[in-house]
Amino acid sequence: MSTIRAAVTQVAWTGDKESMIARHEELTREAAADGVQIIGYQELFYGPYFGAVQDQKYYQYVEPIPGPTTERFQALAKELNLVIVLPIYEVENDGEYYNTAAVIDADGTLLGKYRKHHIPHLPNFWEKFYFRPGNLGYPVFQTAVGRVGVYICYDRHFPEGWRELGLNNAQLVFNPSATKPGLSNRLWELEQPAAAAANQYFVAANNRIGQEIGEFGDDAPHFYGRSYFVDPRGNYVGEVGSQDKEEIVTRDLDLDLITTVRNDWQFYRDRRPESYTRTVMP
Repeated sequence: MSTIRAAVTQVAWTGDKESMIARHEELTREAAADGVQIIGYQELFYGPYFGAVQDQKYYQYVEPIPGPTTERFQALAKELNLVIVLPIYEVENDGEYYNTAAVIDADGTLLGKYRKHHIPHLPNFWEKFYFRPGNLGYPVFQTAVGRVGVYICYDRHFPEGWRELGLNNAQLVFNPSATKPGLSNRLWELEQPAAAAANQYFVAANNRIGQEIGEFGDDAPHFYGRSYFVDPRGNYVGEVGSQDKEEIVTRDLDLDLITTVRNDWQFYRDRRPESYTRTVMP
């Protein structure tokens, strides 16, 4: 399979978990009817972005993997014959929580999960209150549509993980995010295209929309959407999504372009890992 149809969502918080899950089921059905073969949801898709505050009540959103939400979307993936990248607030043991994305194949198989490695802790993004750093490496999953990796939100500021995914032979990397205006605006435009070009794969970057004032009042960050896909040369595939509208951003990706680009730009041949001593120093 050379060309695949891929999609990402950007959705505002509805006010409760069940309606968020139901809305994403509806959007996934719409995407499947449009020929989408793989879809990724935004960071912590079924809840509010509770990193805006530090409050133990939001621990109630944790689930095991496998668990009720992954099992629900496994059934949906099998029914619709499409791959799903499913962000989950994961509990491993009591008090041991992770910002995770499960990857579900088109036959409903739970292929595995990625846990966010880099955890911010600053105003409106108090994530160390909620998450342990990821400890499962940078897996790439062989799906029905190709080799898929995941990097989550704040991870994108760290080029080392992008390269790990490339060395693990990713063709498409999803970066589900919750990003607000400010310093991040320019980085949102730069980092994923730069990562795609440096590592020569496709990147799907999606962001939440809206401001969750009903949940957090003045502490609520304003999320600006602008979800997009970029190709292995760092070019946008189609238009960038809107700043404030619920959307399924759908694009056709020619995976053969990866080989073309890697033959033109021999970055993997010309790497000098033996010389990069400081990048792995604590």
